[in-house]
Amino acid sequence: MKTINMLSKADTVEGQGVLSAYLEQVELVKNELSDAFTVSVNRRQMSDIVHYHTINLRYFLTLPLMKLRGKTVGYVHFLPETLEGSIHLSPLVKEVFYRYVLLFYKSMDYLVTVNPDFVERLAGYGIPREKVWFIPNYVSDAQFHPLTAEERAALRERHGLSSRFTVFCAGQLQKRKGIFDFIELARRMPDIQFIWAGSFAFGNLSDGYQEIRRALENPPENLLLPGLIPRGEMNEWYNMADCMLLPSYEELFPMTVLEAMSCGVPVVLRDLELYKSILSGVYQSGQDVEGFAAVLRRLQADPDFYRQQAERSLEGSRFYNRDRVAQMWRNFYEHVLPQESGREELRLESRRSGKASPKRAKALAGLWMVR
Repeated sequence: MKTINMLSKADTVEGQGVLSAYLEQVELVKNELSDAFTVSVNRRQMSDIVHYHTINLRYFLTLPLMKLRGKTVGYVHFLPETLEGSIHLSPLVKEVFYRYVLLFYKSMDYLVTVNPDFVERLAGYGIPREKVWFIPNYVSDAQFHPLTAEERAALRERHGLSSRFTVFCAGQLQKRKGIFDFIELARRMPDIQFIWAGSFAFGNLSDGYQEIRRALENPPENLLLPGLIPRGEMNEWYNMADCMLLPSYEELFPMTVLEAMSCGVPVVLRDLELYKSILSGVYQSGQDVEGFAAVLRRLQADPDFYRQQAERSLEGSRFYNRDRVAQMWRNFYEHVLPQESGREELRLESRRSGKASPKRAKALAGLWMVR
């Protein structure tokens, strides 16, 4: 049986979507692909496939040795431009670090990205398209699922939440995440309860650290800041919410969106191009505070519209279901191994997926399912 060694240090920084994505992917592959692959985690061993989930320097130094036996796979969770609003670095450190990120990616035999738009962006950095595959994120519906109205009411009572319409966001406290728009919405809509779960994952290196701290010293009365919530408790918080709002300016494929959709919670996002090929038709969007406020008011006041958006969230979670995503990983890993053949058409479809339209993205996912 072929072996896959998963390498990750994502747990060194709590509250990252990278960590959630890693945990879900490893669990999925271990359980759904056990007939074809033996999966190890953070083992100091050579394997048929070494899958790097993070870009630690120690991992980079192992590449020549690992390539003696097997193939190397890198997970693309960010690009230099997506780090701009996340972490504050001096110009010199930034230049060195960004060069290292790209060198790490270019050194892989294959790359996996969770958003098809990144195929083209990586090509812009000189990385051959045939090295890059699109496989979306996934969350377990055993861990994230709707609760009954009675259960939701009991949770709200236990956490001291009122019966007000409640808007929830989970994310690191960074300017990129749109935290200032979230605060402004709370000020403008005092009849709505706003909750932001998250912390400064990178401490005072987090972009906008001092500015955000000052803004949160005297938050609006209706803005609750519970801090970093353990992932095992997140299903309760999504279910206590009436709506999930992620006002982020830059994302890849947010795990929080998949988690909220799996709970049947309507999702509101900033109107970004990158969402259109992966979440078309299953979310509402706004460009700014006024746009977000208009959508929230409609969700609050129109029961039919609310039920429609809740169903669309569940539809989105069903599209990125366990069997579909597991089959994508099976096809990918089998393609990586040298003895596998006959998947050239699939590889070419993946390579061309960088500008996928919503219909094309669904058709492509269907192709992965049947091959």
